[in-house]
Amino acid sequence: MPCELLAPAGSPEALDAAIGEGADAVYLGLKNFNARMRSVNFTYPQFEAALRSLRRMGKKCYVTVNTVFEQREADRVYQLLKYLSVVGPDALIVQDFGVLSMARSEFPRLKLHASTQMNIASGRGVNALSRHGVSRVVLSRELSLDELKSMRSGTNMELEVFVHGALCVSASGLCLFSSYLGGKSANRGMCTQACRRLYNCDGTAPNDSGYFFSPADLQLLEQLPALAAAGINAFKIEGRMKSADYVGAVVSAYRLVLDAINAGGEENIQQCVEKGKNILQSDFARSKTQFYFDAGGGKKTLDWLNPAQDGGTGISLGQIQKTQGAGADRRALVCRGTSAGGSGGGAAHASAAGITPAAGDSIRLHRSDDSGRVSHKLSYAAAANSAETGGEAAGGCFWLSIPDGFGKGDYVYLIQTRAMSRRYRPVITHDGSKGSRSPGFDKAPLPGIAAPQKEKAAQKSRKRDKDTVFPEGLYVAVSNINDLYIVQSSRPTRVMLNLTRKTAQYLLDEDRPPLPFKPAEIIIVLDPYFPQAAEEPLLDRIGRLVDLGYRQFMANNLGHFSLFRSFDQKPGIIAGPWLYMFNSWALSFIASTGADGFVSPLENNRQNLERTWPQTSGISRSSVFVPVFAWPSLFRIRADLSAAYDFGTFSDNRDEIFSLVTDPDGSTVIPQKPFAITDKISFLKEAGFRRFIIDLGGPPLKKKDYRDLMRAAESGAPLPHISRFNWKDGFYSKENTKESTNYANINE
Repeated sequence: MPCELLAPAGSPEALDAAIGEGADAVYLGLKNFNARMRSVNFTYPQFEAALRSLRRMGKKCYVTVNTVFEQREADRVYQLLKYLSVVGPDALIVQDFGVLSMARSEFPRLKLHASTQMNIASGRGVNALSRHGVSRVVLSRELSLDELKSMRSGTNMELEVFVHGALCVSASGLCLFSSYLGGKSANRGMCTQACRRLYNCDGTAPNDSGYFFSPADLQLLEQLPALAAAGINAFKIEGRMKSADYVGAVVSAYRLVLDAINAGGEENIQQCVEKGKNILQSDFARSKTQFYFDAGGGKKTLDWLNPAQDGGTGISLGQIQKTQGAGADRRALVCRGTSAGGSGGGAAHASAAGITPAAGDSIRLHRSDDSGRVSHKLSYAAAANSAETGGEAAGGCFWLSIPDGFGKGDYVYLIQTRAMSRRYRPVITHDGSKGSRSPGFDKAPLPGIAAPQKEKAAQKSRKRDKDTVFPEGLYVAVSNINDLYIVQSSRPTRVMLNLTRKTAQYLLDEDRPPLPFKPAEIIIVLDPYFPQAAEEPLLDRIGRLVDLGYRQFMANNLGHFSLFRSFDQKPGIIAGPWLYMFNSWALSFIASTGADGFVSPLENNRQNLERTWPQTSGISRSSVFVPVFAWPSLFRIRADLSAAYDFGTFSDNRDEIFSLVTDPDGSTVIPQKPFAITDKISFLKEAGFRRFIIDLGGPPLKKKDYRDLMRAAESGAPLPHISRFNWKDGFYSKENTKESTNYANINE
């Protein structure tokens, strides 16, 4: 069966380009609950008109509903799903287990695809979704060809992979950076691209700076034959924020190669690959990488990171030398060859030599201190003469119209030329307003664990021994063995230990000295990123740990739950914070997996916590673990960045400091200011919550700091120099105009 070429449609114009160049299917978002809230997206009449036209053409249309929702939004999600079940797109792309649960329960006719935001990177995760009625999974971007082949051999599920477009440095679905900076969560479609920003390492001199976490763009055009041979069903192009010209160019290149694969002939395929690569040279994007494709399960090189490459796209025109005029008449003199790589990233972008900017072209302006970026269509462009440039070659300098707010030293990039623009036959031939529908005002029904599942869970619970019970009290999480000895000085109810290669090796060493905690007092925490290459090693480690008496685990990925099926006596399982139980529907879904406890997400706020677990729900608040202290993992990166960076801390242009923590298993970024609500424990107890987590998986733990922290938790005293994260204000919304980050105007 031919592979599907799936293209982004962030606007009606991009939709025209995608279909005009031969995409088999498009994915688009409506005005709510999609992961690209800053793109144009579609009105309901536009969507319905597009859907009718696409059906006549034999093309498919997938709708993105790929964000998490809060309990207060359950009615709106229900209304949207009901509307979509009537209109009938070919599938929904979903992230939230709550959306998945609600759709399967209430609207079973809807076909579902799991978004890459769901963080599925293993065959176990894929097959778990298959059992819940999902027909396709959009896999994690960090997977190698060998891992994809291994997954294909173990599942009949449709598999979709990204083949072109922007990358996230953090594994999709595991980034909290933007949310930590001001509530604009990547899990809510509000990402402000913290990975694309300029940072200073160790807070030192300005020249020790770079775009340390800004990855290159993915391009797997040359690997399409290998992916097709591996049995991948759909090839996805990223870019709902991109122009119609970009979409058209990229789709045409991939269509050319896919058609050659379908026709056969190695020489013909290679010729089409070369033609496609020539087409992609004009996509005005970042430098290209194949990312993890040929990594064999473990990326050894970091060629996809370039600290000299700023976060934007485009071809460098240089820096602004001077300005004149104001308002609509404001002009800037821009000269080629004046970009200073590490500070503005110009050296990492293609040169605009040979390209003459003209009125009607589009440029991107980037402030030299990285405080803002905007796109601008040129109303004026003219070559400068040598007198105006101080002797600089006239052919290398231009006077360009610019908006207010930019000046000398700022960077200018060409992102689209007027000559590139191509007119495509419109897919939407009229506005579709006549006879169009919209979501109604229905109230969502209450979810719950089905009675047979409740009884089944109760029977299992009665059979478990006392070691698998999670008592009420304070739990402390640590990331290394040495911290266990510090934690014993003020013993918690239970201790949680992150399972890494290093900690597993120590726990399984028969000759090691005894630990200060018995196996029954230790909860083993599994990492949320669970790639295919880790399946067998992790299964082996868990089996050996269970044999040694470790019977309590925290699952942070849907694929983790199947690891415990083979044991005669099921271990106690806590569903971790990375499973994002922001609503009662997601909670119900996770409860159906057999979890015994549930950790509130770190991004959560008090109001939503109480709404998700009302006193009247079928799942008691006493089964909830509330994090009250943590250094949140803002990025989770499947690479050891110590090979590229030797700094331990870095800062942004607001002088906020962060730490880079590297390990052979991967790298994380944590803030200097921890999240803390230890002074709210008494109020949470009054509300019926009984289990609390202090997560010390951050900087090296000191005994005095630990004792002070435990005293604060026990007495309810506030801690200094902390962040409340989203606990008080919740996620960012348009109604909340308070900006806690000055990056909100980044536009790409």
